[in-house]
Amino acid sequence: MNTPANTLPDNAIEARGLVKTYAATKTTPEMRALKGVDLAIPRGSIFGLLGPNGAGKSTFINILAGMTRKTSGSVSIWGRDIDERRRDASAAIGVVPQEIAGDVFFTPRESMEVQAGLYGVPKTERRTDELLAAMGLTDKADAYVRQLSGGMKRRLMVAKAMVHNPPVLVLDEPTAGVDVELRRQLWSYVEALNRQGVTVVLTTHYLEEAEALCDTIAIVNRGEVVACESTQSLLRRLDSRSVVVTPDAPLFTAPDLAPFESALRANGDLVVTFKTGQAGVEQVLSAVRAAGVTIKDLRTEDPDLEDVFVSLTSDPAKAA
Repeated sequence: MNTPANTLPDNAIEARGLVKTYAATKTTPEMRALKGVDLAIPRGSIFGLLGPNGAGKSTFINILAGMTRKTSGSVSIWGRDIDERRRDASAAIGVVPQEIAGDVFFTPRESMEVQAGLYGVPKTERRTDELLAAMGLTDKADAYVRQLSGGMKRRLMVAKAMVHNPPVLVLDEPTAGVDVELRRQLWSYVEALNRQGVTVVLTTHYLEEAEALCDTIAIVNRGEVVACESTQSLLRRLDSRSVVVTPDAPLFTAPDLAPFESALRANGDLVVTFKTGQAGVEQVLSAVRAAGVTIKDLRTEDPDLEDVFVSLTSDPAKAA
Protein backbone atom coordinates (compact mmCIF):
# COMPACT_ATOMS: atom_id res chain seq x y z
CA MET A 1 0.00 0.00 0.00
CA ASN A 2 1.59 3.24 -1.12
CA THR A 3 1.12 6.32 1.06
CA PRO A 4 2.70 9.72 0.39
CA ALA A 5 5.78 10.14 2.59
CA ASN A 6 4.49 13.37 4.12
CA THR A 7 1.34 11.63 5.38
CA LEU A 8 2.97 8.60 6.98
CA PRO A 9 1.90 8.25 10.63
CA ASP A 10 4.49 8.17 13.39
CA ASN A 11 2.83 5.07 14.82
CA ALA A 12 1.61 2.14 12.78
CA ILE A 13 -0.91 1.21 15.50
CA GLU A 14 -2.27 3.28 18.37
CA ALA A 15 -4.60 2.11 21.13
CA ARG A 16 -5.97 4.44 23.78
CA GLY A 17 -7.97 3.25 26.79
CA LEU A 18 -8.83 0.01 25.01
CA VAL A 19 -11.28 -2.13 26.98
CA LYS A 20 -12.83 -5.46 26.09
CA THR A 21 -15.34 -7.04 28.43
CA TYR A 22 -16.94 -10.41 27.69
CA ALA A 23 -20.46 -10.65 29.10
CA ALA A 24 -21.33 -13.27 31.67
CA THR A 25 -22.92 -16.50 30.50
CA LYS A 26 -24.72 -19.28 32.34
CA THR A 27 -21.40 -21.00 33.00
CA THR A 28 -18.87 -18.16 33.14
CA PRO A 29 -18.74 -14.81 34.96
CA GLU A 30 -18.13 -11.50 33.21
CA MET A 31 -14.51 -11.25 32.12
CA ARG A 32 -12.55 -8.09 31.38
CA ALA A 33 -9.90 -9.23 28.89
CA LEU A 34 -8.42 -5.77 28.28
CA LYS A 35 -8.37 -3.13 31.00
CA GLY A 36 -7.68 0.25 29.43
CA VAL A 37 -4.72 -0.70 27.23
CA ASP A 38 -2.58 2.16 25.89
CA LEU A 39 -0.11 1.18 23.17
CA ALA A 40 1.77 3.08 20.48
CA ILE A 41 3.57 0.82 18.01
CA PRO A 42 6.17 2.82 16.06
CA ARG A 43 6.10 2.76 12.28
CA GLY A 44 8.90 0.61 10.84
CA SER A 45 9.55 -1.37 14.02
CA ILE A 46 9.51 -5.07 14.83
CA PHE A 47 7.33 -4.88 17.91
CA GLY A 48 7.00 -7.75 20.36
CA LEU A 49 3.73 -8.29 22.24
CA LEU A 50 4.42 -10.77 25.01
CA GLY A 51 2.49 -12.16 27.93
CA PRO A 52 1.33 -15.41 29.55
CA ASN A 53 -1.66 -17.35 28.23
CA GLY A 54 -4.85 -15.43 28.88
CA ALA A 55 -3.07 -12.08 29.19
CA GLY A 56 -5.16 -10.45 26.44
CA LYS A 57 -2.77 -10.60 23.47
CA SER A 58 -5.08 -12.50 21.14
CA THR A 59 -8.04 -10.31 22.12
CA PHE A 60 -6.01 -7.24 21.15
CA ILE A 61 -5.05 -8.80 17.81
CA ASN A 62 -8.63 -9.90 17.10
CA ILE A 63 -9.79 -6.32 17.64
CA LEU A 64 -7.19 -5.13 15.13
CA ALA A 65 -8.33 -7.79 12.66
CA GLY A 66 -11.99 -6.82 13.02
CA MET A 67 -12.91 -10.22 14.47
CA THR A 68 -13.76 -8.89 17.95
CA ARG A 69 -15.64 -5.73 18.88
CA LYS A 70 -14.00 -3.56 21.51
CA THR A 71 -16.09 -2.43 24.48
CA SER A 72 -14.60 1.06 24.70
CA GLY A 73 -11.51 3.08 23.86
CA SER A 74 -10.02 3.83 20.47
CA VAL A 75 -7.74 2.05 17.99
CA SER A 76 -6.18 3.35 14.81
CA ILE A 77 -4.20 1.43 12.20
CA TRP A 78 -1.91 3.45 9.93
CA GLY A 79 -3.72 6.58 11.10
CA ARG A 80 -7.20 5.19 10.33
CA ASP A 81 -9.64 4.83 13.22
CA ILE A 82 -11.16 1.35 13.13
CA ASP A 83 -14.64 2.72 13.91
CA GLU A 84 -14.61 5.62 11.48
CA ARG A 85 -12.61 3.99 8.66
CA ARG A 86 -12.92 0.24 9.16
CA ARG A 87 -12.36 -0.66 5.51
CA ASP A 88 -9.29 1.57 5.18
CA ALA A 89 -7.90 0.30 8.48
CA SER A 90 -8.35 -3.32 7.35
CA ALA A 91 -6.57 -2.58 4.09
CA ALA A 92 -3.54 -1.38 6.04
CA ILE A 93 -3.01 -4.57 8.03
CA GLY A 94 -2.34 -8.24 7.40
CA VAL A 95 -3.00 -10.63 10.27
CA VAL A 96 -1.69 -14.18 10.64
CA PRO A 97 -3.82 -15.80 13.38
CA GLN A 98 -2.53 -18.34 15.86
CA GLU A 99 -4.88 -21.08 14.67
CA ILE A 100 -3.92 -22.83 11.46
CA ALA A 101 -6.67 -22.45 8.86
CA GLY A 102 -6.71 -23.27 5.17
CA ASP A 103 -8.94 -23.70 2.16
CA VAL A 104 -8.44 -27.46 2.05
CA PHE A 105 -10.05 -27.95 -1.38
CA PHE A 106 -7.93 -25.23 -3.01
CA THR A 107 -4.29 -25.26 -4.01
CA PRO A 108 -1.99 -22.65 -2.43
CA ARG A 109 -1.97 -20.71 -5.70
CA GLU A 110 -5.79 -20.74 -5.89
CA SER A 111 -6.05 -19.79 -2.23
CA MET A 112 -3.74 -16.82 -2.79
CA GLU A 113 -5.74 -15.67 -5.81
CA VAL A 114 -9.02 -15.85 -3.88
CA GLN A 115 -7.50 -13.85 -1.02
CA ALA A 116 -6.20 -11.21 -3.42
CA GLY A 117 -9.65 -11.00 -5.00
CA LEU A 118 -11.26 -10.42 -1.60
CA TYR A 119 -8.98 -7.41 -1.11
CA GLY A 120 -9.70 -6.12 -4.60
CA VAL A 121 -6.14 -6.48 -5.83
CA PRO A 122 -6.13 -6.18 -9.68
CA LYS A 123 -4.80 -9.27 -11.45
CA THR A 124 -1.96 -7.27 -12.96
CA GLU A 125 -0.76 -6.29 -9.46
CA ARG A 126 -0.96 -9.69 -7.78
CA ARG A 127 2.24 -11.25 -6.42
CA THR A 128 1.06 -14.82 -5.91
CA ASP A 129 4.14 -16.60 -7.26
CA GLU A 130 6.52 -14.11 -5.63
CA LEU A 131 4.97 -14.61 -2.19
CA LEU A 132 4.77 -18.39 -2.52
CA ALA A 133 8.45 -18.45 -3.48
CA ALA A 134 9.35 -16.23 -0.52
CA MET A 135 7.62 -18.73 1.76
CA GLY A 136 9.33 -21.72 0.13
CA LEU A 137 6.08 -23.04 -1.32
CA THR A 138 6.77 -22.91 -5.05
CA ASP A 139 6.94 -26.70 -5.41
CA LYS A 140 3.61 -27.02 -3.53
CA ALA A 141 1.79 -24.25 -5.39
CA ASP A 142 -0.49 -26.68 -7.24
CA ALA A 143 -0.94 -29.29 -4.50
CA TYR A 144 -4.07 -29.25 -2.38
CA VAL A 145 -3.75 -27.27 0.87
CA ARG A 146 -4.95 -30.32 2.81
CA GLN A 147 -1.79 -32.13 1.67
CA LEU A 148 0.53 -29.55 3.23
CA SER A 149 2.26 -30.04 6.56
CA GLY A 150 1.39 -27.81 9.51
CA GLY A 151 4.49 -25.70 8.95
CA MET A 152 3.67 -25.23 5.27
CA LYS A 153 0.09 -24.21 6.08
CA ARG A 154 1.40 -21.62 8.52
CA ARG A 155 3.75 -20.20 5.88
CA LEU A 156 0.85 -20.07 3.43
CA MET A 157 -1.09 -18.03 6.00
CA VAL A 158 1.77 -15.52 6.12
CA ALA A 159 1.77 -15.29 2.32
CA LYS A 160 -2.01 -14.74 2.27
CA ALA A 161 -1.70 -11.95 4.84
CA MET A 162 0.62 -10.09 2.45
CA VAL A 163 -1.44 -10.34 -0.78
CA HIS A 164 -2.64 -6.71 -0.50
CA ASN A 165 0.83 -5.40 0.37
CA PRO A 166 -0.17 -3.99 3.80
CA PRO A 167 2.24 -1.68 5.66
CA VAL A 168 1.50 -3.53 8.94
CA LEU A 169 1.87 -7.29 9.47
CA VAL A 170 0.67 -8.96 12.68
CA LEU A 171 1.98 -12.44 13.46
CA ASP A 172 0.27 -14.29 16.32
CA GLU A 173 2.56 -17.17 17.38
CA PRO A 174 3.72 -17.71 13.77
CA THR A 175 6.45 -20.24 14.56
CA ALA A 176 4.43 -22.51 16.86
CA GLY A 177 4.89 -26.06 15.62
CA VAL A 178 7.43 -25.04 12.98
CA ASP A 179 10.82 -26.75 12.93
CA VAL A 180 14.04 -24.79 13.44
CA GLU A 181 14.98 -24.53 9.76
CA LEU A 182 11.55 -23.27 8.71
CA ARG A 183 11.52 -20.85 11.63
CA ARG A 184 14.78 -19.34 10.44
CA GLN A 185 13.45 -19.03 6.89
CA LEU A 186 10.32 -17.31 8.14
CA TRP A 187 12.24 -14.81 10.25
CA SER A 188 14.62 -14.11 7.39
CA TYR A 189 11.61 -13.13 5.29
CA VAL A 190 10.08 -11.08 8.11
CA GLU A 191 13.33 -9.16 8.59
CA ALA A 192 13.49 -8.54 4.83
CA LEU A 193 9.92 -7.17 4.90
CA ASN A 194 10.83 -4.92 7.80
CA ARG A 195 13.83 -3.54 5.91
CA GLN A 196 11.39 -2.65 3.13
CA GLY A 197 9.37 -0.59 5.62
CA VAL A 198 6.74 -3.06 6.85
CA THR A 199 5.92 -2.73 10.53
CA VAL A 200 5.81 -6.17 12.16
CA VAL A 201 3.90 -6.97 15.35
CA LEU A 202 4.85 -10.31 16.84
CA THR A 203 3.54 -12.48 19.62
CA THR A 204 5.66 -15.46 20.56
CA HIS A 205 6.36 -17.84 23.43
CA TYR A 206 9.98 -18.12 22.26
CA LEU A 207 11.49 -15.33 24.33
CA GLU A 208 14.91 -15.71 22.75
CA GLU A 209 13.19 -15.08 19.42
CA ALA A 210 11.68 -11.81 20.65
CA GLU A 211 14.99 -10.77 22.18
CA ALA A 212 16.81 -11.34 18.89
CA LEU A 213 14.22 -9.78 16.56
CA CYS A 214 12.29 -7.06 18.35
CA ASP A 215 13.52 -3.54 18.91
CA THR A 216 10.54 -2.67 21.13
CA ILE A 217 8.57 -4.99 23.42
CA ALA A 218 5.34 -4.64 25.37
CA ILE A 219 4.53 -7.14 28.10
CA VAL A 220 0.84 -7.67 28.84
CA ASN A 221 -0.45 -9.35 31.98
CA ARG A 222 -4.06 -9.78 33.12
CA GLY A 223 -5.30 -7.39 30.44
CA GLU A 224 -2.89 -4.58 31.29
CA VAL A 225 0.39 -3.37 29.81
CA VAL A 226 3.00 -3.82 32.55
CA ALA A 227 5.97 -2.71 30.43
CA CYS A 228 6.54 -1.14 27.03
CA GLU A 229 10.02 -0.05 26.07
CA SER A 230 13.05 -0.92 24.00
CA THR A 231 14.35 -4.46 24.33
CA GLN A 232 17.64 -3.23 25.76
CA SER A 233 15.85 -1.03 28.29
CA LEU A 234 13.77 -4.00 29.43
CA LEU A 235 16.91 -6.08 29.91
CA ARG A 236 18.39 -3.35 32.10
CA ARG A 237 15.39 -3.58 34.45
CA LEU A 238 16.97 -6.42 36.40
CA ASP A 239 19.72 -5.13 38.65
CA SER A 240 21.61 -8.41 38.67
CA ARG A 241 24.45 -10.26 37.01
CA SER A 242 25.95 -13.69 37.42
CA VAL A 243 29.54 -14.82 37.60
CA VAL A 244 29.98 -18.37 36.29
CA VAL A 245 33.08 -20.02 37.73
CA THR A 246 34.63 -23.23 36.46
CA PRO A 247 36.45 -24.58 39.53
CA ASP A 248 39.86 -26.19 39.20
CA ALA A 249 38.66 -29.13 41.32
CA PRO A 250 35.10 -30.55 41.27
CA LEU A 251 32.65 -29.19 43.83
CA PHE A 252 30.01 -31.46 45.36
CA THR A 253 27.96 -28.68 46.96
CA ALA A 254 27.75 -24.95 46.40
CA PRO A 255 29.65 -23.01 49.07
CA ASP A 256 27.83 -20.46 51.21
CA LEU A 257 28.83 -17.10 49.72
CA ALA A 258 26.36 -14.83 51.55
CA PRO A 259 25.27 -12.16 50.79
CA PHE A 260 25.57 -13.57 47.25
CA GLU A 261 23.40 -16.39 45.91
CA SER A 262 25.30 -19.46 44.75
CA ALA A 263 24.33 -22.65 42.94
CA LEU A 264 25.98 -25.55 41.15
CA ARG A 265 25.05 -26.37 37.58
CA ALA A 266 24.90 -29.92 36.27
CA ASN A 267 28.20 -29.43 34.43
CA GLY A 268 29.96 -28.50 37.67
CA ASP A 269 30.06 -24.73 37.14
CA LEU A 270 29.47 -22.53 40.17
CA VAL A 271 27.02 -19.68 39.49
CA VAL A 272 27.14 -16.67 41.78
CA THR A 273 24.44 -14.00 41.38
CA PHE A 274 24.83 -10.48 42.73
CA LYS A 275 23.11 -7.09 42.62
CA THR A 276 25.13 -4.72 40.46
CA GLY A 277 24.20 -1.77 42.65
CA GLN A 278 25.62 -3.46 45.74
CA ALA A 279 28.74 -5.28 44.60
CA GLY A 280 31.12 -5.89 41.72
CA VAL A 281 32.76 -8.89 40.08
CA GLU A 282 35.96 -8.50 42.11
CA GLN A 283 34.02 -8.75 45.39
CA VAL A 284 32.32 -11.89 44.13
CA LEU A 285 35.64 -13.45 43.17
CA SER A 286 37.10 -12.57 46.56
CA ALA A 287 34.23 -14.41 48.25
CA VAL A 288 34.74 -17.43 45.96
CA ARG A 289 38.47 -17.56 46.78
CA ALA A 290 37.78 -17.08 50.51
CA ALA A 291 35.55 -20.18 50.35
CA GLY A 292 38.58 -22.17 49.19
CA VAL A 293 37.55 -22.48 45.52
CA THR A 294 40.39 -22.34 43.00
CA ILE A 295 39.21 -20.71 39.79
CA LYS A 296 40.09 -22.42 36.52
CA ASP A 297 37.95 -20.20 34.29
CA LEU A 298 35.15 -17.68 34.61
CA ARG A 299 32.67 -15.59 32.66
CA THR A 300 29.81 -13.22 33.42
CA GLU A 301 26.18 -13.54 32.35
CA ASP A 302 23.59 -10.78 32.09
CA PRO A 303 19.85 -11.38 32.59
CA ASP A 304 17.84 -12.29 29.49
CA LEU A 305 14.32 -11.44 28.42
CA GLU A 306 12.91 -14.52 30.14
CA ASP A 307 14.13 -13.20 33.50
CA VAL A 308 12.42 -9.85 32.88
CA PHE A 309 9.24 -11.56 31.68
CA VAL A 310 9.00 -13.71 34.79
CA SER A 311 9.70 -10.78 37.09
CA LEU A 312 6.93 -8.69 35.55
CA THR A 313 4.24 -11.35 35.20
CA SER A 314 4.66 -13.47 38.31
CA ASP A 315 4.13 -10.72 40.86
CA PRO A 316 1.54 -7.96 40.15
CA ALA A 317 3.30 -5.67 42.63
CA LYS A 318 6.26 -5.54 40.25
CA ALA A 319 4.16 -4.49 37.29
CA ALA A 320 5.22 -0.88 37.19
